[in-house]
Amino acid sequence: MANLRRPNANDATDTFNRSRYVVPMSGLCSRCLDGCTGGCEVWTASLRGREVLYPADYGRITAGADKDYPIDYSHLNIQGYAQGAKGLPDGVSGNSDTALFPNVDTATEYGWQHKVKLNVPIFTGALGSTDIARRNWEHFAVGAAISGITLVCGENVAGIDPDLVLRPDGKIKHSPELDRRITEYRKFHTGVGEILVQMNVEDTRLGVAEYVIEAHSLDTIELKWGQGAKCIGGEIKVDSLQRALDLQARGYVVLPDPSSPVVQAAYESGAIKHFERHSRLGFVDQDSFMAEIDRLRRLGFRRITLKTGAYSMKELAMALRWGAEAKLDLITIDGAPGGTGMSPWSMMNEWGTPTFYLQCLAREFAEKLTARGIRVPDLAMGGGFSDEAGIFKALALGEPHFKAVCMGRALMIPGMVGKNVQQWIKDGKLPKTVSKFGASPEEIYVCYQEVKSQFNGRTKDMPLGAIGLYTFVQKIRTGLQQLMAGSRNFRLNTISRHDLLALTEESAKVSGIAYIMDAYRQEAEAILENGRYTPPHSSSHARAAATVGSK
Repeated sequence: MANLRRPNANDATDTFNRSRYVVPMSGLCSRCLDGCTGGCEVWTASLRGREVLYPADYGRITAGADKDYPIDYSHLNIQGYAQGAKGLPDGVSGNSDTALFPNVDTATEYGWQHKVKLNVPIFTGALGSTDIARRNWEHFAVGAAISGITLVCGENVAGIDPDLVLRPDGKIKHSPELDRRITEYRKFHTGVGEILVQMNVEDTRLGVAEYVIEAHSLDTIELKWGQGAKCIGGEIKVDSLQRALDLQARGYVVLPDPSSPVVQAAYESGAIKHFERHSRLGFVDQDSFMAEIDRLRRLGFRRITLKTGAYSMKELAMALRWGAEAKLDLITIDGAPGGTGMSPWSMMNEWGTPTFYLQCLAREFAEKLTARGIRVPDLAMGGGFSDEAGIFKALALGEPHFKAVCMGRALMIPGMVGKNVQQWIKDGKLPKTVSKFGASPEEIYVCYQEVKSQFNGRTKDMPLGAIGLYTFVQKIRTGLQQLMAGSRNFRLNTISRHDLLALTEESAKVSGIAYIMDAYRQEAEAILENGRYTPPHSSSHARAAATVGSK
């Protein structure tokens, strides 16, 4: 098998190979020339060192790893049937007049006791302290609110707030940036979905939980163990020496050390252009985890969720078992390869358990806990999803435990596009890719009038990125309705693993989904033999699909 990625050169790091012929293992040109003017990663790192660890153009891009893993969700297909209609309203029989795809209900909910409804089974990734999140926040927040999906405000937002005011005990007294994040979502919140704030080690020390419940009466707080993009804490870059010193004074790890005279001299000479702010690594043990859950409940939070990353089986088991004991409302499991505003490029590609494998393990472990009579929290899967087919497959593969999909970059793009369209219209410089649809928001956005009608003409108060995000979510919803109707599922909770087939024997082995040449074979043979029809979702396919729970 060839190398699963091409190392040493990528558009993300603004690096490239001089030669068309590249050594698969190293990514070096097969003929490295003395006198080459650049610029592979090794060549560029000879000049810029640690800067090449990170994607270029920080603050203006999101970067997603492009390693091609042996198995992913494309190795599954969705089953279609010529009979049946599951999940229609009570008293409604399935026929060609009632089983219409626009009648499919895409709503879902999560929560142990106090449920949160989502209009579509997706929610945003954690949009935290990166510049890309800060600069586009109003577009993301309003878009999520009007779409009826949950918005996750990520880690370190208060910690890097330039206007943060601390109390004498080092806890937050006032954070205008965190206030802005919450207020923007609530302006257009319809009661469907919610905004929740994520908390890492630094946030806990600053008292983020206390602040958001006292100042904003938030219902939900999320603990963060990790993410799929990296196995270290969150990072951002800052351009100012003074800003770097301020963040260092707040307790963050800042590299290169801005207090060093040598580093300051390099900054003044122009050699050092950026500083990295890092969060500390978290350490988890059962006693402290349960104690923190109890503390947060005493503060008054109705819901507590957990975000964990592409760790080993051991950490996955910890998240599921301890989460069950803590009665968590949602566990979001984020697989590799990650997409992010800023993470080390090699780490995004080379660490952790890929999403497909991680979800298969999570479902297996959840089934084992369920068999022991232990209720498993609602689960969500993240790590590379961008369309309705991936959402269907994730929900089917993980049923009945997975309720939604966490979408990171795919939900950010519509917000950024809308922000730029808004500016292009103002400047009178619409690119042809946009102007072919029209010259005004009413012409360009197919859902503009729909949003205007639902919100009593308040679209003039909405940033265009919000309209874009809403429009994208409606595409996801309609596409999901079509796939669900084709598989004869008219509610999300009727989707099952029987509605998938594995295209390769390896994906069948890993997932427990029936291989394409085995799925429904017994039913088909029975029909061929005696003409009798066996209803779907039984016998051979059901047994094949159950194997993952017995590993």
